[in-house]
Amino acid sequence: MSTVPFNEIPGATTGLVQISSREETIRHRLEEERRRLEKEAGLEQRQVNHFHKPIENPFVKSQRDSTTILFGGLTWKHEKLVHGALESLGYKSESLPVPDKRAFQLGKEYGNNGQCNPTYFTVGNLVQFVQRLEERGLSKQEIIDRYVFFTAGACGPCRFGMYEAEYRLALRNAGFDGFRVLLFQQEGGLNQAQLEAGLELNLDFFLAILNALNTGDIINDIAYQIRPFEINPGDTDRVLEECMDLLQEALRERRPWTVNGKLGAYLKRGGLHATAEYLGKFLNQLYSDELTKALREVRDRLNSIAVDRTRVKPMVKITGEFWAQTTEGDGNFNMFRFLEKEGAQVIVEPIGTWICYLMHQAKQETRDKRGLDLVASGVSKWNIPKVFKSHLSTQQKLALLTVAETVFKREYNRLIEALGDLAHHLCDQYELQRLGHPYYNSRASGGEGHLEVAKNIYYSHKDLCHMVLSLKPFGCMPSTQSDGAQSAVVAHYKDMIFLPVETSGEGDVNAHSRVQMALGEAKVRAKNEIKSIQDETGVTLEDVREFAAEHPEMQRPLYQYGHRKGVIGVAANFVLHAAERMKAERRAMVMVN
Repeated sequence: MSTVPFNEIPGATTGLVQISSREETIRHRLEEERRRLEKEAGLEQRQVNHFHKPIENPFVKSQRDSTTILFGGLTWKHEKLVHGALESLGYKSESLPVPDKRAFQLGKEYGNNGQCNPTYFTVGNLVQFVQRLEERGLSKQEIIDRYVFFTAGACGPCRFGMYEAEYRLALRNAGFDGFRVLLFQQEGGLNQAQLEAGLELNLDFFLAILNALNTGDIINDIAYQIRPFEINPGDTDRVLEECMDLLQEALRERRPWTVNGKLGAYLKRGGLHATAEYLGKFLNQLYSDELTKALREVRDRLNSIAVDRTRVKPMVKITGEFWAQTTEGDGNFNMFRFLEKEGAQVIVEPIGTWICYLMHQAKQETRDKRGLDLVASGVSKWNIPKVFKSHLSTQQKLALLTVAETVFKREYNRLIEALGDLAHHLCDQYELQRLGHPYYNSRASGGEGHLEVAKNIYYSHKDLCHMVLSLKPFGCMPSTQSDGAQSAVVAHYKDMIFLPVETSGEGDVNAHSRVQMALGEAKVRAKNEIKSIQDETGVTLEDVREFAAEHPEMQRPLYQYGHRKGVIGVAANFVLHAAERMKAERRAMVMVN
């Protein structure tokens, strides 16, 4: 029996094609109907393209000699000292210029819409800097290869955590895609995974930066205390420039402490070299005279400025969001110089307060989380060994944080003493928590948390200022929350003069006008205060001025005259002191005669 292949049967292939075509049509129509029904039912499936963080070009140790670290965002005094500290560790570094309105416009041009004021200013400032490098003849690739930007980052209820993304976006839009941005987190350390990282966050780094920031805080505070009373205009700025050069050089020449020689070789053989070096660095920081020696020379130079403390000036304490209360340029309407021009004395906010706040919050969080590890692991409260181990771990963390707080304050106070004991000491964080918590929960972190409320009460209630000016970016969430709480504070403290000002890239005139109105009230209080003191002592400002001229030491910035309870202004406290000294001298003359 013969067989015929299927494909040779007449019409067989055509029939298969037709069947296949009909099946394809049916499948196609079924798929269309399925999509239609899913769409009606809201079950339509969409392709999801998940976001992946861009891969960062690393900054490694081998690139240190050819790479410059850029940084900025502080006062020029702080940045000059940080520059010296980084160079002492062997890094090439450069601080960005103070951001101006041109930087603000560039930030808006190359960045996202709806960002806050510090974002636009700082992002635009970096873009402006690299553009100027390109104008000098460097190619884009050379700039990307030779420079890296180092900045802070954080998580929390504001856009601060998005700064890193904004830097990358703006740099990419400006044509500098691949420019390296190193992020130092408020929590979690440096965002680098390399074992041979280009920027090492070791003990030497932290001690050098600590000294730079603390010294910057204190010298900045003293400058704002002296300038309003200088007899010869410009003396303070001139001497300050000289002092900053001297301090920068002192920090640049300071080298990390190491164990060398035969002792170092012996300790290495015994496996104790790392421990000994760590302990040695710590003790060298506590007892070395390298930095304090330079500060004593700066003290003598600053003390050569002649001052007249009989000038009646309202004292204005600056608080607010970290960047807005720190920068000294267009980012906060040049508010510090404006206040001085209007006849006020400015009390600036040190970075040290924020550092102490972070340590205080870490201690509070540690206490709040006590025992949670036992709950999470289902350990019974009767499991004595594990409960004791958990309790011991908590106490160890608290002890370390307490030591860190104590050492930090000790070092800060040591520098104050070396500079003549004129600068303000750091506020007690536990006192600030006690004052602020009833109005702003101290566990609500983000930005400066409860500090804005607490500092307003602290400085006003303790007779340390006539007026509190809070500077913050437009739309800053933590500061907006703080302003809401401030209404209750002002209602309870009726005599308080508190003014919040939102900063931006425009609106200088309106902001200055608002400050002038509040400052007018503060001036009236300062004048009433000095009038009351003159009536009480029976001496005039002219009498005190003549007496001070006869006693030149009273015209020196570091002359100690004390602060009386209930008396705020420098002139009022100085007149009280001078009146007592005048009375004592008259009594002594009578006794002699």
